[in-house]
Amino acid sequence: MTEYANDFSEYATDFSPSEMIVTAGARQLENKKVIFAGTGLPMVGITLAQLTHGPDIIPVFEGGAVGPTLNRSLPLSVGDSRTTSKANFIQGLNSSFELTQRGFIDVGFIGGAEVDPYGNLNSTMIGNFPENYMNPDIRLPGSGGAGDMSCSCTYTILIVQHELRRFVEELQYMTSPGHLDGSPDARKNAGLQGKGPRRVITTKALMGFDDETKRMKILATMPGETVESVQAATGFELLVDENLYEFEPPTKEEIRLIREDIDPTQIYCKR
Repeated sequence: MTEYANDFSEYATDFSPSEMIVTAGARQLENKKVIFAGTGLPMVGITLAQLTHGPDIIPVFEGGAVGPTLNRSLPLSVGDSRTTSKANFIQGLNSSFELTQRGFIDVGFIGGAEVDPYGNLNSTMIGNFPENYMNPDIRLPGSGGAGDMSCSCTYTILIVQHELRRFVEELQYMTSPGHLDGSPDARKNAGLQGKGPRRVITTKALMGFDDETKRMKILATMPGETVESVQAATGFELLVDENLYEFEPPTKEEIRLIREDIDPTQIYCKR
């Protein structure tokens, strides 16, 4: 894990759950990687990474901008004109997904309303599928580009609010495939070229997946959380990594960057 502070005097003590998620997301991103950015917290996380340890990260937006610098205030969506500021090139939606399908996108940031033990996501509907597909209890936004990203990015990072109703044993609808049923070569046999989800970032934990079973496991607990509190908010049994640790809080500088430079109007990081 990258060191972000020399001692606890450098850590912030006043931060919101969304600021914790953004910080955790930023720390998972390596410099010089190509990142497919979704709307919202992923954009904040990518910008924070660029301003701290990853100045050469290359964001890609669904609207077609590749390699922009998000220094003209946060875009309101992946189609906002601000995503094109100082971009390397702009060629439209089809070009963005062509890059993904050709294997040029290292990381995709995606989220959803439900996630199962293998990192499969639902962002389509809540209700009795398939009987109520046309008239669900709740109609969600749908895939957008997340389905393509989950299939073709080298790997994905999932960002999900940690609630019992979201972490479920079985999805009501699979929008974005993760490790499918966890069986050996499940993704390859399904014709998916990406490696699937690598990390799950929540308000309570940083999680990964077991190499053999592909089931979700806790790698680190967020400040103030325990294995027991994380499990209590999860609708299936989580594995626990043998090298479990407590995730470092945001540093004062990371919080300053989020509040003053990246999202001063609290569009995404509410306080």
